[in-house]
Amino acid sequence: MDYRLKKKFTSIGLHIVVILGAILTILPFLWMIGASLMETGESASFPPKFIPESATLKQYLFLFQRMNLARYFLNSLVLSIGVTIVSLVVNSMAGFAFAKFHFRGKTNLFKLLLSSMIIPGQVTMLPVFLLLNKLGLLNSYFGIILPGMASIFGIFLIRQYLSSIPDSLLEAAYIDGANDFYIYWKIIIPLSMPILVTLALFTFMGTWNDFLWPLIVMSDESMYTLPVALANLSKEFDLDPELMMAGSVITVLPVIIVFLLLQKYYIRGILIGGVKE
Repeated sequence: MDYRLKKKFTSIGLHIVVILGAILTILPFLWMIGASLMETGESASFPPKFIPESATLKQYLFLFQRMNLARYFLNSLVLSIGVTIVSLVVNSMAGFAFAKFHFRGKTNLFKLLLSSMIIPGQVTMLPVFLLLNKLGLLNSYFGIILPGMASIFGIFLIRQYLSSIPDSLLEAAYIDGANDFYIYWKIIIPLSMPILVTLALFTFMGTWNDFLWPLIVMSDESMYTLPVALANLSKEFDLDPELMMAGSVITVLPVIIVFLLLQKYYIRGILIGGVKE
């Protein structure tokens, strides 16, 4: 077979596989949206329907009017934005220090941090919970924000990216009289924007979708986040899949919107940030 013809068939086959994979991936989301607009019991039909016979918003109205979902949405939004902003500041400063500062034990300290990544997060939950309890930070936003203010992965990601920035650029700034904070704010932050956006997406999505830690820290129902509230909703209305799908749409929609708005920076940051040394 001619090489060009073989290459063309291979390309067509790969495109077909990718398209089929995309369809299989998006079908559950389309059904979720369609089911959330259906009347109670309509989504239980077989074969499953993707388009409601008579679209209605009563499931969404019930969630916001009787389930206090607006409060849970606000809690998730405040916590996700708060953790994202604080962690970006702390991780970028730490990554800057590991990438460009020279101090005794820097390499060994960085290796120690990386080695701690193999420790499951569940191991530290009890000590952190007891500490927050003594500080009186349970059932508060700070109980979520403070433990998430830094991550080893974030420090590693930013450090790898900043290692690719020439030291001569910083030396020129020092010669002009700039201090460390000025260099961090005026040079490092603008140059690090792609990797910062990537880390912001990781952090925002991770905090927004987090279920276990908010469940442990927040015992007051008014402080619940959307995943915790949705889990309680599934217990109370387990025979109402339309209501559950409406709650799921509200939960995943902000993450999808944020990702679509920032996907260009996310992909760029992944490509150029993860393999620099």
